[in-house]
Order: sequence, then structure tokens, then C-alpha cells
Amino acid sequence: MNKVHLNLIALAVGVAFSAGAMAQNMSKNDYQDAKTRIGTEYKSARTACASLSGNRNDICLAEAKGTEKVALADLEAGYRPTAQTRHEAGVARAEADLAVAKERCDDMAGNAKDVCVKEATAAATIAKADARSRMKTSDANATAREKTADARKEANEKAAVARRDANAEKLEAQYKVAKERCDEYAGGAKDYCLQQAKARFGTS
Repeated sequence: MNKVHLNLIALAVGVAFSAGAMAQNMSKNDYQDAKTRIGTEYKSARTACASLSGNRNDICLAEAKGTEKVALADLEAGYRPTAQTRHEAGVARAEADLAVAKERCDDMAGNAKDVCVKEATAAATIAKADARSRMKTSDANATAREKTADARKEANEKAAVARRDANAEKLEAQYKVAKERCDEYAGGAKDYCLQQAKARFGTS
């Protein structure tokens, strides 16, 4: 019941500003109306969570907050479409997903929970790295369009560095997950597991 309710909230929020998000002529009134609607839907979602208890309530609240956070960030990206606002929307989505995933991990225990948290954190790290890489690449391309051949070359180099940095972050995040999985082993089996993880993800 509550999950369906949250899905309807997300749909309603999307409908509220999708037309404006696809164009650059969203009026200030449309923007403010959508923002108010998002806040109202968030309050309704929190109220719906009250019927749940324990970790189900925690998950529900995290989903409601995440839905609001993503909707506001997407709205901002629609109202002020820039590489920065699109990046912030990507980060908001990653953080919202992480918050919900961590709450779901609380249903587990021991190494299974540790792995669950590491996987959720890695997914968020990867999503943020991708968002940051897209923003830097977009900025570099914008600069390149406006300047000389030498400047375009420099912009392309910066974009390449951004992608390389993002890949390094993603590999590190994946290595941490693989390393955590090794904790279910002991002795030589664990050592071998760690060696394989290091070899696969190329971390020092």
C-alpha cells in the first residue's frame, strides 16, 4: 500500500514539472507551484509511513525523503538547466538511493549486512563519479566550442582526466565491496580472496 503510494507521489511530482524540465521557459510561478506540490506530497508520504513500524517505517521515511530530494533537484535542473544543476540532480539521486539501501541493509546482520552497506556505498560512489565526470566533460566541451584549437585540446584533456578520475573512484569503490566479501573466509582462503580482489580492481 505504502510503496504504491510512494510510486504515485513520484509520478505526480514528475508530471508536475516534466513539461518545464524539458524546456527552458518554465515560469517562476510554475516553478514555485511545483515546489509547493513536492512539499505537500512529501508530507503526505510521511503521514502514510506512520502506519508502519520498525525498519519498515525507517525505509518508508527514507524513500519519502529521497523522493522529495530528487524531485526538488530535478525541478531545479529543469528551471535552471546547467551542467551544475544536472550534476546536483545526479548526486541527489545517488544519495537518496544510498539512504534507502542502507535502511534496507538493517534487515540483515553480520557480514551480509557489511557487504550490503559496502555495495550501497559503492553504487552511490559510482553514480556520483559518473555525474561529476559528465559535468566536467560538459564544461570542457562548452569551453572548447568557444576557444581556439589549443584551448579545445586543453579542454579535451581535462575531460579525459575527469573520466579517468571517475573510473579510479569506481574501481576503488568496487574493491572495497570485494574486500568486504572476503571477510566471510579465513586463513589462506581469505588471503587468496584479497589477492584476487586486488588483481581484479588494480588497487594499490
